[in-house]
Formats: sequence, structure tokens, C-alpha cells
Amino acid sequence: MRQIDALKSPRFTQVSTFGRLPLIQDLHDVKAFFVGIPFDDATTYRPGARFGPMGIRQGSRLLRPYNQFLDVYTFDELNACDVGDINVIPGYIMDTMKIIEEEMIKLAGSGTPFIAGGDHSITLPILRAMAKVHGKVNLVHFDSHYDFWDTYWGKKYTHGSWLRRALEENLLEEVIQVGIRGSTFSKDDLHDREKLGVTSFTIRDVKKSMEAVMKEINSLKGKTYVSFDIDAVDPAFAPGTGTPEVGGLTSYEAMEMIRGLNVNIVGFDVVEVAPSYDVSEVTSMLAANLIYEAMSVKAKR
Repeated sequence: MRQIDALKSPRFTQVSTFGRLPLIQDLHDVKAFFVGIPFDDATTYRPGARFGPMGIRQGSRLLRPYNQFLDVYTFDELNACDVGDINVIPGYIMDTMKIIEEEMIKLAGSGTPFIAGGDHSITLPILRAMAKVHGKVNLVHFDSHYDFWDTYWGKKYTHGSWLRRALEENLLEEVIQVGIRGSTFSKDDLHDREKLGVTSFTIRDVKKSMEAVMKEINSLKGKTYVSFDIDAVDPAFAPGTGTPEVGGLTSYEAMEMIRGLNVNIVGFDVVEVAPSYDVSEVTSMLAANLIYEAMSVKAKR
């Protein structure tokens, strides 16, 4: 049965899955899939992102097969499914990272993962898996924070240090950050950006010319991983997150930037969605729609 036909049939409707997709672990003929990683033990402020996958699935219930802006039957084209959640170990960051890497190696070898976090630390083991499956990849990183601090409280593995670890481990080609606006510990952070070879666009850059920012992103050659921290969006539109920063993207701008991607996406995540701080599911719904738009971009290619 074609995916779109299955979606129309009440016998195949599953409200607990992303976009009411079928829950399938056999990825034969599947081009893309949704997977949750419910882990938030690497947060440095408000916890709760471990409930992100559950909230995003619930927020995805209104997603339908046809994307009118990109003119594609997204789920049908990708033969998409939901594979469930990776079983993490609460309280054990290193053990969980190992599990994520091992599972993502298996999954990414079968199709393109669209991932719901979890805090941003989960992106590090995902990138380790990407490097083993695809080789070094480009990274497009939407965030209000740089996330390349060396340590928090003397610890190297947190949601604010994953990018530095990824660069140190030589997992990445070019890195482009979008939406940066949070205060920093020191002016040295700006110097570190240059030393690490990261291209960063602040929120002012985006507001001045989204077109120029998208042109830079779409100039990337080769395989590209996209990581979207929901706090890139202003808390007026996405309050359900652990480290909100005022003055960010609108939900419309975030959607348009994802729709405007013209890169070879080999993986996509939305992280830091914490439903306990949400208002009327607006953050979870936005996160679900960002994943859907990214899937649609993949389907168009």
C-alpha cells in the first residue's frame, strides 16, 4: 500500500507517531524516517527536553501528505515512517552517546534520519555516526548560542560544548551558524569562532538579509547535516525550551529558511524542545513543522 493511501485509511492511522506515519523498524525501501532521542542530562539550565520527541509527535497530528509550498507529497515520496525512540540511559552521558552513535550508524545506513531531541548534546554522537556512514559532512547550525564552549563546570560534554568536540574530532567540513544572539561569557568567544573556522550569522545578519544568509548556506557542496535548536526562534513563538533568548527568528522566518534549503541533506534534527514550558503546544507544533519542511526539501531532491 502506498504511504498516502495508508494515511487515508483509519486502519493505518496511529496518533502516537510522527505525522500519523506507520511505526516500522524494517527500513527496507524507506528513504527517510523520524526517530526520537529523549535525553536531556547534558543541559545547563532548565531540563525537560527528554520529553521533546513525545511533544513533537503530538504536535505533528495536523501534518498532511501534500506540501503546497514545495509541491511535493512528502511522506509518499520518501516512503517515510516513524522508527520510535532510541533507548537512552538517563544520568549517563557517555554511555548514552555510545548508544546513540551505534544506533544511528545502523539507521543512517538505511535512509535519512529526521530526529527529535533531546538536548543539543545528542548531535555530537549523531555527527560521529554521520562521519562513519558518509565521511565528513557540512553542518548548518540554527541556534541562539555558539555551542562551542570548551567546558561547563569543568565538564567537556554538555549541550553547550558539543560543537567544539565535533570540530576537535574532525567530523565536519564547513560549519555555518544562523541566528546567534545570546550573551557570551567573554569576548574571547568571538575569537574562538575565528580560530575554529566557523561562519556565524547573528540574528541581525538574518534580519538584514535572509537572502544573503541563504545564499551562503546553499553554496555548500557535498553532504550536509542540519541541526536546529528551537531556541533559534524567539520565545514569543517557541517558549517551550530550556534556554530561551529574546529577539530571535519568527516561526515564519524559521519555516521559510528551512523551505529555502538547497543542499544535500543527510540528516536533520530539532533539539531542545521542552514541552513543560510550552504554551498550547506552539513550540511542539513548530518543531514538527520544521521537520516536515526539511523532509519536504529532501523529497524534492
